Amino acid sequence: MKKLALAAALTVVATGAFAGGYVQPVIDPVVVVEDTSSSAGGILVPVLALVLIAAAVAANN
Repeated sequence: MKKLALAAALTVVATGAFAGGYVQPVIDPVVVVEDTSSSAGGILVPVLALVLIAAAVAANN
């Protein structure tokens, strides 16, 4: 009788573990935000300054 009760209890526990079936876990995708830099890379301001200085020197002559 004890074996029958143990078997029934194990059956209930085992079926409870699979009651919902297999559900694939939901994994959120990782979003990587990367700052984009221009190809000038900070050279634009010094080049414009040199152009303005050259224009000022040429205008003084």
